[in-house]
Amino acid sequence: MGTNNFRQRFGAWGERQAEAYLLEHGLLLLERNYRTPYGELDLVMSQDGQLVFVEVKTRSNDKFGLPEESITRAKQEHLQMAAQQYLADHPDLTADWRVDVVSIRVRPGKDLPEITWFENALA
Repeated sequence: MGTNNFRQRFGAWGERQAEAYLLEHGLLLLERNYRTPYGELDLVMSQDGQLVFVEVKTRSNDKFGLPEESITRAKQEHLQMAAQQYLADHPDLTADWRVDVVSIRVRPGKDLPEITWFENALA
């Protein structure tokens, strides 16, 4: 019980870090944690008229590799299907879209996390 609760809170913390980072870089927030039959979209944002579906990966160590390395082929396909479902659910929104990945790494001895933004990560 404790481990799952910690992971959920840690993941939510990482999503808040990513959201703040992207807002500072001029993106607009449309949705948080949008659920589809294909999985959850962590953040749905907009940048210059383009929809941006953001997958956030947060890690406290590199034991299992870098956060962005956890985006498998299957995960990429689920993200694409989830994005297409979001568009079907919101036909009034632009069809121009992309999927970005934000990697959040907590570094020992550092106050601020290391944030890396991968734009158009599924291209």
